[in-house]
Amino acid sequence: MESSDRTQEAGRNGAAAEASAKPTVCFLGPISSYTHQATLQAFPTDKFNLMPVETIKDIFTTTQSGRASCGVVPFENSTNGVVVFTLDQFADRAGEFPDLSVCAEIYLDVHHCLVGRHSPQEEGQAGREQPLRHIQRVYSHPQAFGQCIRFLSSRLRGVETIDVSSTSRAAELAKADPTGSSAAVSSAVAASLLGLDVLARNVEDREDNTTRFFVLRRGATTTTADAPIPELEEVLDEQRRKRAGPEGAEALVEGEGRGGDVYARTKSLASFTVPHRAPGALADVLESFRRARLNLTSISSRPSLAAPFRYVFFVEFEGHRERDPEGRVRAALEGAAAAAQSCRWLGSWDSMR
Repeated sequence: MESSDRTQEAGRNGAAAEASAKPTVCFLGPISSYTHQATLQAFPTDKFNLMPVETIKDIFTTTQSGRASCGVVPFENSTNGVVVFTLDQFADRAGEFPDLSVCAEIYLDVHHCLVGRHSPQEEGQAGREQPLRHIQRVYSHPQAFGQCIRFLSSRLRGVETIDVSSTSRAAELAKADPTGSSAAVSSAVAASLLGLDVLARNVEDREDNTTRFFVLRRGATTTTADAPIPELEEVLDEQRRKRAGPEGAEALVEGEGRGGDVYARTKSLASFTVPHRAPGALADVLESFRRARLNLTSISSRPSLAAPFRYVFFVEFEGHRERDPEGRVRAALEGAAAAAQSCRWLGSWDSMR
């Protein structure tokens, strides 16, 4: 082997070793999806390998199996509410994800575009009011469609809408149509990456449209998980510093939150089921959080599938299981477990808003 060949091979081997040494973070792909953009916001590529997967369930499966150290999933949108595909995986009806918990959250401002191909007859008519008569079908994720109802009903009334796994996959399908009659509700990033035209910008119903993502990992907490991930700890510490600001940095080190309330800076997620015919069973579980003086920030439910019209309930509340100086989170979870048929803590993290 020539010296130059050996040098090139050594370089390739070194790069591969360096890549394998970095923790892997999986996300809902393809590349340029909003989940990918949120992942890039929190996980720099010089410290993490980023792995696109096809479905939200794949994120849970890949992280549970250990093939990825972390996974990033969309959890809720400010316009269209909770992402039911993610909530269904948290329900974990088949017990597939016993080791997963939430360790962080990411917020991403979401501005949708209609992307596709300009009609040859309308090539020179750029702008939001460009005629869209050539569009026969639109692809996107159901959540994205739900965030753009006004645009779809006013500019694309009667056009077929087709649900797909992600907005970036939608853009790929629009590009693959040789007739140019397909479009996608996707992002300007996806349009640029795929060489598509932006037919309309900012088609979301609300200017403040924001999606919140959760970071999943194996283990109860970042300190008691299967193995410490120093790179993840650096990311979380940086998030805490940004959230606290210069004035709050010292208080953050001392474990204090806004106004001296350690509970106000953190959140937790738990799920539970209740006896279906026991009067007040749901109220009894929720009362546990009131007694502990913990603020509930959201309540959701999904069918348990144990029987028709039985539910798994989810509560998100202020407070952290591992940073609980007054024992309020412990008391609430113990009270909920005593009143519920089943109860599971699903993670605690620092609030980013």
